[in-house]
Amino acid sequence: MITPNQTEKIDNLDRQILEIITNNARIPFKDVAADCGVSRAAIHQRVQRLIDLGVITGSGYTINPKALGYQTCTYIGVKLEKGSMYKEVIPYLEKIPEIIECLFCTGPYTVLLKLYCRDNEDLMDLLNRKIQEIPGVTATETLISLEQSIKRQIPITL
Repeated sequence: MITPNQTEKIDNLDRQILEIITNNARIPFKDVAADCGVSRAAIHQRVQRLIDLGVITGSGYTINPKALGYQTCTYIGVKLEKGSMYKEVIPYLEKIPEIIECLFCTGPYTVLLKLYCRDNEDLMDLLNRKIQEIPGVTATETLISLEQSIKRQIPITL
């Protein structure tokens, strides 16, 4: 977790680096160095420092679920008997590979899930035979995403 003291350690060069690599995580450090006007070693050291500080938390490839046959993107609000049951419910949810995000939240739901299913029948099976059968789950509300209009990282302010 980033503390206010850590954010003070991030300068304009760090922000410039973050802006570049956020837009293209596969860009070679030599190109980042050229854009920033510093050495490749400086970029490498800065990126490693940003990782150590917890500013950069991961890297990897983004997989298109539809290319693998997952046609339905769904958000499911889950109500529990008691909010304190959250930690007891998580192990059940972790066993469902279609769930890609799980959030403990405020509002009308205790848990908010994002998942992908192959189709609506797959979704109905997942709801009826897995999620709604978890001890403590009292209700679910399902929202099907028709299209993702915006997907981006948090803005890097310079």
